[in-house]
Amino acid sequence: MSAKATKATESTETKPGILLIVGSLRKQSLNGQLAQVARAALGERATTSELAWADVPVFSQDIEFPAPEAVRRVRKAVADADALWIVSPEYNHGVPGGLKNLIDWLSRPVGPDEGAVIEGKVATVSSVAGSSCGRYAQAALLPTLDFLKLELAASPFTSVAFDREQFTTSTLAITEGLKADLAHQAAALLAKLDRA
Repeated sequence: MSAKATKATESTETKPGILLIVGSLRKQSLNGQLAQVARAALGERATTSELAWADVPVFSQDIEFPAPEAVRRVRKAVADADALWIVSPEYNHGVPGGLKNLIDWLSRPVGPDEGAVIEGKVATVSSVAGSSCGRYAQAALLPTLDFLKLELAASPFTSVAFDREQFTTSTLAITEGLKADLAHQAAALLAKLDRA
């Protein structure tokens, strides 16, 4: 292998893996669009992926062991990630039920001698919502993340309000200000990983 190829391989191997978890499953979700802007903000400094979790069942101890295949898959993705970027809408001044259900699965021990894959992960949070900008959803999410000992990046969470036109067209307005906010948040997340 050439020195150039070796250097490229080493560069790829040292990039942190950031897993984006979008709290809305809607195909044209505004939060899904925000997650794509967040990925662009991370750029070449990290490898990024988005968690596919639509098939995760409602949590029940009756099916916890052995865990369903969908649960095993999302647990592996979270375990393999260096950090999580949660992008959540706000439903009725709270966190979407599906996202909370996902976190509940991730919070459970994998087995008798294994802990929860989400515990202690480095993370950050962003939201697109109505006039509240998602502050109620974020406020509801924080105690859960704190309880699970997630290490939050030291940066204001990006909170975006959508207007009626964006809601009607399902198109997020991507402004220079939004890009700047997400760039700042991305830098804080990567800095937190460097210190972890």
